[in-house]
Amino acid sequence: MCSEGLLEPSYLGRGIGLLVEFKKYIYHAEYLEALGLNNRQVNAVLFAREKGKITNSDYQVLTGISRETATRDIKELIDKKLFKSSGIRGAGAYYTLN
Repeated sequence: MCSEGLLEPSYLGRGIGLLVEFKKYIYHAEYLEALGLNNRQVNAVLFAREKGKITNSDYQVLTGISRETATRDIKELIDKKLFKSSGIRGAGAYYTLN
């Protein structure tokens, strides 16, 4: 992984040429699982990617877990620098991809 958090490009030699493949988007299930995220957290990141943000309530509905478990999972995603907080506390709080 590059220092910017992007996947390393793939290199493939073909004949006398060289093919370099750059991965444009890192937020896919395989990459997230490699980071050690659980299935709930992977689904949360994919939800936030699709919708632009996620709330604690969204996460609870998406996964069927308690508010406390959702809060712990989201905090871990923030600690891993995948999510950033809106800075709002309480009912209006939401999280976006970092």
